[in-house]
Amino acid sequence: MRNVVVTGADGFIGSHLTEALLREGCHVKALAQYNSFNNWGWLEGIRNPELEIVTGDVRDPNFCRTLVKGADTVFHLAALIAIPYSYVAPDSYVDTNVKGTLNICQAVKDEGTPRLLVTSTSEVYGTARYVPIDEKHPKQPQSPYSATKIGADAIALSFHNAFDMNVTVVRPFNTYGPRQSARAIIPTIITQIASGIRQIKVGDLSPTRDFNYVEDTCRGFIEIAKCGNASGEEINIATQREVSMETTLKTIARLMDADVEWVVDPQRLRPAGSEVFRLLGSNEKIRRLTGWEPRVSLEEGLRRTIDWICSDDNLKNYKPNIYNR
Repeated sequence: MRNVVVTGADGFIGSHLTEALLREGCHVKALAQYNSFNNWGWLEGIRNPELEIVTGDVRDPNFCRTLVKGADTVFHLAALIAIPYSYVAPDSYVDTNVKGTLNICQAVKDEGTPRLLVTSTSEVYGTARYVPIDEKHPKQPQSPYSATKIGADAIALSFHNAFDMNVTVVRPFNTYGPRQSARAIIPTIITQIASGIRQIKVGDLSPTRDFNYVEDTCRGFIEIAKCGNASGEEINIATQREVSMETTLKTIARLMDADVEWVVDPQRLRPAGSEVFRLLGSNEKIRRLTGWEPRVSLEEGLRRTIDWICSDDNLKNYKPNIYNR
């Protein structure tokens, strides 16, 4: 693994993965979403002679062929991921998540790229029917977002089955850490407290999640990429530990030494039937194939995330007084 492409490199996980791959000694072609400001998202400020930043759009098949040319490994992370926005703009999610993944798969096939990792999400499982959730758990499309990711996963695996492509579907459970957007619960809580708000607006606090610190998630991607027995596989990246949203809020408040109460904001509640109430992932498969295991505890990861968000340079970029879809 020397010449790699990362799509979605300007985003939360993608930017961290880009930096991790640079530390591994890779030459990284990092895709940022094309925009008229030529803004590179979280890649802004990252300087490395082995980093090549390009702008473009995975929705364009012609661009995708140009993007992957010369790469030995492609990490496909580009996606629309906000669940609430998928309720009002589902067409956009089909275009980016399903068609975009098809375009990357077709480009990898056409160019003969040796290795492709396609990013999934634990949301494809829906509310757990059993725990821990292994890769054989039924898929349950409880939002337009999760439906498009189920479709994208199926497209990727079909290219393995039909064309013997070296494809792996990588399925991180709930990743958090520095640079995460305010649409996620952990930054939402931290930014409200850091801004002096003591009545914290939240949605349903009863669901549980399996939170992965972003550093561990990226290490999982890299270990899977190096694995010689992962072609055609779906692989969870999970801590195999669960925590409720309410406990997460209380832990953050304790770490920030803040006396807070929470208020349920109706617009933050998912529609009936769409809330995923329990996610607890099995990491047996990734441990067996790669030896990966989580290293950063939830409390330590929250401390690091709080420290990063609360710095003046970062807090000013959040909008804690509004609901971020």
